[in-house]
Amino acid sequence: MTNLVEVQYAQTGKSSNTNEFGMREMQAMVYAQRHRQYLLVKAPPASGKSRAMMFVALDKLANQGVKKVIVAVPQQNIGRSFNDTPLKKFGFYEDWRVAPYWNLCIAAGSENSKKSRLREFLDHPSAKTLVCTHATLLNALNGIEADKLNNVFFGIDEFHHGSADENNRLGSFIRRLVNETSAHILAMTGSYFRGDAIPVMRPEDEALFQPAINYNYYQQLNGYRWLKSLGIGYSFFQGNYLTAIPDVLDTTKKTLIHIPHPNSKTGAFMDKHDQAAEIIKCIGTIESCDYDNYLYKVRTSDGRLLTVGNLVEDHVERRSALQNYLRRMNRRDSMDILIALGTAKEGFDWEWCEHCITIGIRASLTEVVQIIGRCTRDCEGKTHAQFTNLIPCPDAAQDDVAMAVNDFLKAIAASLLMEQVMAPKWNFKTKVGNENKQEFQEEDDHVIEVKGLPTLNERTKMIVENDIDTLIATTLSDRNIREAIIGEGMAEMITEVYIPKIIREKYPNLNEEEVDAVTKHTILTIATQGEQVTDTDDSGNRFIKVANKFVNINDLDINLISDINPFQRAYEVISKSLTPEVLRTIQYVIEDKRSEKLTDEEAILLFTKYLPKWREENPEKNRPELSDGDPLARRIAMAIEYLRQLKRNKLAQQQ
Repeated sequence: MTNLVEVQYAQTGKSSNTNEFGMREMQAMVYAQRHRQYLLVKAPPASGKSRAMMFVALDKLANQGVKKVIVAVPQQNIGRSFNDTPLKKFGFYEDWRVAPYWNLCIAAGSENSKKSRLREFLDHPSAKTLVCTHATLLNALNGIEADKLNNVFFGIDEFHHGSADENNRLGSFIRRLVNETSAHILAMTGSYFRGDAIPVMRPEDEALFQPAINYNYYQQLNGYRWLKSLGIGYSFFQGNYLTAIPDVLDTTKKTLIHIPHPNSKTGAFMDKHDQAAEIIKCIGTIESCDYDNYLYKVRTSDGRLLTVGNLVEDHVERRSALQNYLRRMNRRDSMDILIALGTAKEGFDWEWCEHCITIGIRASLTEVVQIIGRCTRDCEGKTHAQFTNLIPCPDAAQDDVAMAVNDFLKAIAASLLMEQVMAPKWNFKTKVGNENKQEFQEEDDHVIEVKGLPTLNERTKMIVENDIDTLIATTLSDRNIREAIIGEGMAEMITEVYIPKIIREKYPNLNEEEVDAVTKHTILTIATQGEQVTDTDDSGNRFIKVANKFVNINDLDINLISDINPFQRAYEVISKSLTPEVLRTIQYVIEDKRSEKLTDEEAILLFTKYLPKWREENPEKNRPELSDGDPLARRIAMAIEYLRQLKRNKLAQQQ
């Protein structure tokens, strides 16, 4: 397995310690902004977003004239995060209480009955707090009079489920609250970007929620007590992924395994239940089954007895029994390995989980963030968290090489994004004057001056300070960027064409100077992601790693980034992880997408006439490569691969 991300944390305990009100660091940041009507909180799993919402909601009820609180979550099981919570004993002035009748995530009844109960809640003279799902919220309040929503506080958990698309119901509901009512809104998410690259909110609506409250993975994990490192990496397989399970599964680690969707290329070879059964066989031999909780006891080859859960199960009673067990478990030895398909992602709490194995490509970067969050909770005895993406390796013999390559590049893009989210955030500013040495105070460790960096105005400063992760996510979702990751000589195309184009489309109101400023800050952020500033000589000069070269930060110049590929390290990971033949296949597919399509006639002519001539002129080389600087040589290389693929297709048809 190759880790693209390997981050060490300081274990300061800062993010876990509480103040005199019982608030952790992030919660105190949110509470300090409690008087704002619209709040947007971007914070990772396990940072305490649910309790932050409780603190703000209780203050809104007590001190800000809000008459009711409605908390909405995407799924019923996530609603347990908003069950009754004692806050007084930790220093706050009020406890969080939700009467069972108004907790629609645990209340029995049909969706229609819950819809009626939510409407009843709005008219009830003394009811104050209610918890429901997004679906119940939208069904109940569809078409309701706007004045009934005035002075109501809405806490929207997992806010990225909404979008600016006019067909997105949650997004439309938020726009209605903002434009037609006096409602207060606190929107929370661990990943303020979407796999479909559609904005979560329209720019004019999002402006009301700015500045957002940002608390990133680095702040969270660096402030933990026990967890001190995180790895994000890949392992590759060819053919059936089950053959690779023994290589990536360490049965001594608490592990969550997400199998691929049955409709995906990776999971289509076998029924999902059979896939789960085969994974259990890789773990060991089933000795017994606890039918009350629907747990397997599995004996490993070295004699250990493990508890294994199977959430792939469709049987309602069995699945419900296991889910209830997962909600109740409170000991490290309650579970060893859990196998899931579409569940155990958002809001799933298993603090002892050390390793998440995700099989196949996840199209949504949001989903990747959510899954990684399952293993990054801090608990005693856990020092390292690992996320492994087990993905199909592009193979020249595959029928659909282009799809495999595209999926592979999506995995690279997701890991690059997560590296940015997990790493300390460098704050760049324009260097003024000719100082040869810059003095850094302890609190300025992440501030770096750069020669020639455009100065930010208020509009661009807000984008860079509050939206850089979202912007990078959008950038990495772009097909041209993904394909350029392994391209030779693509730096100028990336930095001067692709990224500025994305910024113009995402922020159409920016002028060209502003686009240039945001572009350069974005490229600097990507190019330096995950790299620590270190003292490397006796004079105390400080160096930062840019494009795999250590650069003295006193000499850091914006011109350095104009001719580098900020994604080059991803290419290095590919180069180290794949065989030359498979890497050549990837390059062929990328070049094929960029270039004018070859015809049979052109390929034959290039192969029979121009290849012999090229060999005469280049006797020291075996054949032209796709990375060759000569356009004709690249075209000949394309022809060789084209004819090879034709031959493979004909042989496959004859079998």
